[in-house]
Amino acid sequence: MRVAIYARVSTRDKGQSTDNQLPDLRRYAEVQGWSIYKEYAEEESGGTANRSKFQKLFADAHQRKFDLVLFWSLDRFSREGVLPTLQHLNLLESYGVGFKSYTEQYLDSTGIFKDAVISILAVVAKQERVRLSERTKAGLARTVAKGTVLGRKAVAPNVIEEIRRLSGEGRSERAIALELGVSKGIVGKYKVA
Repeated sequence: MRVAIYARVSTRDKGQSTDNQLPDLRRYAEVQGWSIYKEYAEEESGGTANRSKFQKLFADAHQRKFDLVLFWSLDRFSREGVLPTLQHLNLLESYGVGFKSYTEQYLDSTGIFKDAVISILAVVAKQERVRLSERTKAGLARTVAKGTVLGRKAVAPNVIEEIRRLSGEGRSERAIALELGVSKGIVGKYKVA
């Protein structure tokens, strides 16, 4: 089996280095009898998928250059939250590429607990979406309770008339917007055609 090793630390300072992960990952692959296709090691925040080696890993996975991704732990693979992480793992599987965590033996797409772990991650991801929605609704309710009106403000009829009058005189959208204290978009919407 061809394996890709993925190692990540957030920063070089504080004594962090992928050298703390790579020897054990290499040794583990060797004991399993796997050939190492490539090592993808980077010093980037795991809070985003916009990491060069991470992106390269997925590009190579898409081309089936290896059969399995071996990483130290799930938080070394991704720290984007449960839903994005689950989506990354599912994407690997859609490419026909498995995954395995070195320190979390239950997190293994080739193991007997694969379906259980993915199901649990999916449920947690769903709860994460529900909590985000609830927090958003609570924040909006708090904003409304303070007297803030949500949505776009209606444009007063007298302002619309003034926009039309000034645009009929040949004034520019910018000049009208500045004079009336409205956006150019509002002027564009109501000006004389």
